[in-house]
Amino acid sequence: MRDILEISKYILPSLVVFATAYLLIKQFLKLEERKIKHQILLKNQKQTTPIRLQACERLIIFLERIHPESLIIRENASGLTNLQLQQKLIAAIRTEYEHNLAQQLYVSDESWLQLKNAKDSMIRLINTEAGQVAPGDSSIVLCKAIIESHMQQQKPAIARAISAIKNEIQQIWN
Repeated sequence: MRDILEISKYILPSLVVFATAYLLIKQFLKLEERKIKHQILLKNQKQTTPIRLQACERLIIFLERIHPESLIIRENASGLTNLQLQQKLIAAIRTEYEHNLAQQLYVSDESWLQLKNAKDSMIRLINTEAGQVAPGDSSIVLCKAIIESHMQQQKPAIARAISAIKNEIQQIWN
C-alpha cells in the first residue's frame, strides 16, 4: 500500500502536468488553424471581390441594354415592319442574355432570378404589344406601344433587378 502511495506522489502531478500541457497545446493548435483559415478566406475574398463586382457591372449593363428605350434605339431601323422589329428585339435580348450567362456564378440566386424575370418580362412585353399591332405596319407603331406600356408599369422588372444587384454590391462591400 505504501508503495502505491509513493508511486502516486510522482504519477499524479505528472498526469496533471501532462493533461494541462495537452489541453494548452490542443487549444493553441485550434487557434492557429482558425488563423490559417481566416487568412485563406481573406486571400480568397481579395481575389473574388473584383470578379463579383465586375459580374454585377456586366449584369447592370445587360439590364440597361434590354431597357425598351435603349433596345429600340439600337435595334430599330427604317423600313422594318412590326414583325421584323419584334424578331430583332427578342433576338437581341436573348443574345445579350446568353452572353452574360456565366455571370450567374458570381451573384446570388435571388439577383439572378430577378435578372431572368426582367428578361422574360421584356420578351412578354414585346410579344404582347406586337400582338396588338398589325404585323406589316411600320415599326414605329410597335416602338411607341412598347415604350408607352413600359412607362405605365409601376416598378418594372428591370428596375427591380437593378435594385437587387445594387443590394448585392452593398453586401459585397459590407
